[in-house]
Amino acid sequence: MNIDSIASPLYVSTFDTAFGPFSLAVDDRERVVATAFGAADALMPRFAGRVTAGGEAHGHPAREQLRAWFEGRVRSFDLQLAPEETAFQKTVWMRLRAIPYGTTTSYGTLARELHSSPRAVGRAVATNPVCVIVPCHRVIGTDGSLTGFAYGEPLKRRLLELESALLLV
Repeated sequence: MNIDSIASPLYVSTFDTAFGPFSLAVDDRERVVATAFGAADALMPRFAGRVTAGGEAHGHPAREQLRAWFEGRVRSFDLQLAPEETAFQKTVWMRLRAIPYGTTTSYGTLARELHSSPRAVGRAVATNPVCVIVPCHRVIGTDGSLTGFAYGEPLKRRLLELESALLLV
């Protein structure tokens, strides 16, 4: 994960998926800075004053890989990321990227692996700005519940069903 501080303009585009509109923000080096379910305005508040029009001309590799993932044609991503992050967030998000496609883990398990508290891990997971690519949807409650997903439990369930990772809850 590239952790360069982002000062460049950001290019935002939105495309349709079977899960609804999905938005992507990339910097001028084509690194993915953020993603979100919904229209582009879902990303705008995070990056006030830095979003540039013409996002469709940028981020083509990321859009293509995301489309392929949503269609079930690929299971991983080969993209440079540049989210704004703290050292702890970076550690958690790197661990999220290591969760294999089609599997889940719990907040408690992550906390033990990272020698942290479930609450701290939960906060880092909740602030993940690069959903799907950094698969926060693969983290579930210790009891198997589908808690803690910014876009709601029904969408989290659908994403896990796509990956055939849904555990009986």
